[in-house]
Amino acid sequence: MATLVTDSADIRRADTKDIARITEIYSHHVLNGIATFEEVAPDETEILRRLTAIRAKDLPWFVAEVEGTVLGYAYAGPFHARSAYRFAVEDSIYLAPEALGHGIGSKLLSRLIDECRARGLIQMMAVIGDSENHGSIGLHRKFGFRDLGVARDIGFKFGRWIDVVYMQLELQSPGIVTAKS
Repeated sequence: MATLVTDSADIRRADTKDIARITEIYSHHVLNGIATFEEVAPDETEILRRLTAIRAKDLPWFVAEVEGTVLGYAYAGPFHARSAYRFAVEDSIYLAPEALGHGIGSKLLSRLIDECRARGLIQMMAVIGDSENHGSIGLHRKFGFRDLGVARDIGFKFGRWIDVVYMQLELQSPGIVTAKS
């Protein structure tokens, strides 16, 4: 894949056949970045458990594939476990290093937002590691997420303190939902 052509990126539902590549992408971020506060990269068994848990909650998980290679993934997970939060999700997006800055994150987030709206969800939260993570912050602003605030020096990784940026997108008016089990 000499030139990355993002127009040809296929956004599709993640499958168990994607576990090895998802694990590889996420492991890179765990071991080299501060977007995630995990410090030990999970193995394929753990990533499969996470995918299965997301699916069991009827929440979306997508991959972006170009020329047969998965270059990134995105999913919506529960914002918090308590039932009153059942209409709120937290998005997660991770890209392979070679895919950064090529629009794949935008394609993934757009699809994720559309799918969450279709499922009747009301709020999407972004919990972004590092207040200097301008790529992720800019991506979320592009899609209408509003800044809620910054938790300063809340994580410690690679010998330094790291902030967390909180952002929120209203997927649809909360007034249209009256009950959901």
